[in-house]
Amino acid sequence: MLVVQKFGGSSLADAARIRRAAGIIADEYRRGHEVVAVLSAQGDTTDELEAKGHELNPKASRREMDALISCGENMSIALTAMAVEALGLPVISLTGRQAGILTDSHYADARIKSIDPERMRNELHKKNIVLLAGFQGYNRYDDVTTLGRGGSNTSAVAAAAALKADICRNYTDVDGVYTADPRIVKNARKLMEITYDEMLELASLGANILHNRSVEMAKRFNVPLEVLSSFTPDVPGTKVLEVTKMEKMQVSGVARDNNVARISLVGLEDRPGVAARIFSLLAKEKINVDIILQSIGRDDTKDISFTVTLKTLESALQILREHQEQVGFRDLVISDSVSKVSAVGAGMVNNPGVAARMFEALSDAGINIQMISTSEIKVSVLVDKSDADRAVRAVHERFFE
Repeated sequence: MLVVQKFGGSSLADAARIRRAAGIIADEYRRGHEVVAVLSAQGDTTDELEAKGHELNPKASRREMDALISCGENMSIALTAMAVEALGLPVISLTGRQAGILTDSHYADARIKSIDPERMRNELHKKNIVLLAGFQGYNRYDDVTTLGRGGSNTSAVAAAAALKADICRNYTDVDGVYTADPRIVKNARKLMEITYDEMLELASLGANILHNRSVEMAKRFNVPLEVLSSFTPDVPGTKVLEVTKMEKMQVSGVARDNNVARISLVGLEDRPGVAARIFSLLAKEKINVDIILQSIGRDDTKDISFTVTLKTLESALQILREHQEQVGFRDLVISDSVSKVSAVGAGMVNNPGVAARMFEALSDAGINIQMISTSEIKVSVLVDKSDADRAVRAVHERFFE
């Protein structure tokens, strides 16, 4: 059996936690399994390295920043390899380049183009434990690239797909996927199983357990995932699969995303092609738009509101202001004090009334809905950020208690 393990930064934050992770790796190896462990940088190392770079040059190039922040994962694999060696087991650490992870040249947010697994296979054939630096690869210029925040999850799934691993286990500081963030909802329940589609929606909507790109890749290559805690590794976690054994629930989880801003374009000309022009301009700059609401036309004008991430807000505003005459809007209204609250469940498609129950729960809690977005397996609403936690609790109570 070939097992890929992934350890997040919180699981490697200090020497004691590295030794614990090394013990988990060693236990898997002693069971007779081939083991590849993908490691993140320790604790807040990535943020600290980024801060050091910006201290010297606030406008440092992305290429040089990638060269700097990728050092965090290199530290992790070397230190953990030393801890595994101390347990008397054969181990080798590999950078993304050494493991053959080829990416595009979009520094700071690179995409994996291919993986040549030959080096990893050779090391496994030698009975070595392989420790792989997550979050990094190399491009056609032989430069180091990084995969963006949460990229180690993507590295782990990509390695599992390339090696045709039997399972990819993600060790973090929580022991599975819950129906809501336990820090917000005290009686949130752990799910034993969840579908790729549900997990992808939750990951995209603010549930910070797995990165959405990693779940998307796992679904594409049918890589079985399991989320466990590195602090209680013997406690069963949550399995992420294409088809679960349990009957699909109306709602599997409630998520909150505070990384949201709303932009409203007021007084647009009410004619064909206006919306296409707006979102084409944003797409060219790789700015993702989520919830979109268009008002009914009046006096030959209409309004369009949509949401973007806080990270891309300033870029979006700059583009829209530069093209105000071309787009043809009168006013630009912005709010960064909003939050997106979502209910996700594969069973929604066969159970009418889920949205109504969610809206009733929010109404009973006195929470105003600003925008709404729906799909077959999710309902998202935009609310004031100050109401976000109450909204999560109200919706969770309506469906789970």
